[in-house]
Amino acid sequence: MASAGQRLGSVLGHLNPLSSESSGKAKLLQKNPDDIVITYAARTPLTKAKKGGLKDTQIDDLLISLLTTVRENMNIDPSLIEDICLGNVLAPSQGYVVRSSVLAAGFPATSAASIVNRFCSSGLLAVQQISNQIIAGSIEVGLALGAESMSTCPDNGAPQASAKITSHPLASQNEQPMGQTSENVAGDFGISRQAMDEFAARSFQRAEKAQKEGWTKDEIVPVEVSFTDPKTGVTSKRVIDADDGIRAGTTAESLGKIRAAFPQWKPSQTTGGNASQITDGAAAVLLMKRSKAEQLGVKVIGKFVQATVVGLEPRIMGIGPAFAIPKVLEKVGLHRDDVDVFEINEAFASMGVYCVEKLGLDPAKVNPRGGAIALGHPLGCTGARQVVTALSELRRQDKRIAVTSMCVGTGQGMAGVFVSEH
Repeated sequence: MASAGQRLGSVLGHLNPLSSESSGKAKLLQKNPDDIVITYAARTPLTKAKKGGLKDTQIDDLLISLLTTVRENMNIDPSLIEDICLGNVLAPSQGYVVRSSVLAAGFPATSAASIVNRFCSSGLLAVQQISNQIIAGSIEVGLALGAESMSTCPDNGAPQASAKITSHPLASQNEQPMGQTSENVAGDFGISRQAMDEFAARSFQRAEKAQKEGWTKDEIVPVEVSFTDPKTGVTSKRVIDADDGIRAGTTAESLGKIRAAFPQWKPSQTTGGNASQITDGAAAVLLMKRSKAEQLGVKVIGKFVQATVVGLEPRIMGIGPAFAIPKVLEKVGLHRDDVDVFEINEAFASMGVYCVEKLGLDPAKVNPRGGAIALGHPLGCTGARQVVTALSELRRQDKRIAVTSMCVGTGQGMAGVFVSEH
């Protein structure tokens, strides 16, 4: 079996740009009637699980709030929405939850609903699922969602594996907790604790700046919730309209004082400060063909181009973006330097450091508003949330092309390419 390093070496060659603007980029920026376009994209605030503003909000209430906002602001008749696909990982009776929430939010009975789950990439998978249905002619208009309430739908872990799994050299790696896979990446590839803390501090600092400067205002739609104060026990109505996991004033030095979260696994460099936060949140992306958008007279804000998935050894699942990004760029004929913004999910700083360095990415282009270390990682939401964030950031910078990507538990990676039409 080829090692991860050998496999990665075989897919990196085309990332060295031949020119400042490739022919693939010019083609990507063209507008065609069959383009899969985005006409609305929004997310809820991301809040700390068990502590933050959405801690008492069940996933159905979170979905109803977001879906109601989408219905009221998408500027098309709700009856045109033929299918709604939710990316979600933890909710029990998921299919029941999404279909019931769609109806309770005021969509007609003719709007179908489904659920997809590929762990951390579920939100992007939902975008791909709706897009593929439109491409195939199965539907004309669809809505992709990603949502997770990690406060009210806690992860109970994987079921007891059979002996056939625990005795298999690859399948048994899925028995390793995510924290252990972070330490595997740090140990296998020589990622230092200092590099991890510096990466994490940059995430907090960028997220703090983005929030203070108001960059995220066009991303976020407010959610009215019932919130129980943990100190007084008093429940009141609140409007949650901002991310609450950002730790102001964070530095690499302050992060360096945090003890290792997993001392049982070497090199024991992953901490509560350089790993993604457990978080609640939801996001939505409305998709149709360009010809349909023109027919309906709705503004196009972006375009879905392509998404792809890769597999790799589960024990180093964190480096999935290092495989998925080159693969998706090759499929659409882009070079690394053609991309204006990379949204790479910061599951752990170990994988973030590795992916940025191995792919030779400009750090200024990677998560310019901070990532999951600062904002949080609601598992099913992240893949859709990244699309919302990327389109907003491209508008702010007056740039065009974004790549979203994430590692995926069980040893996978996913990446997508999007174009802004602000």
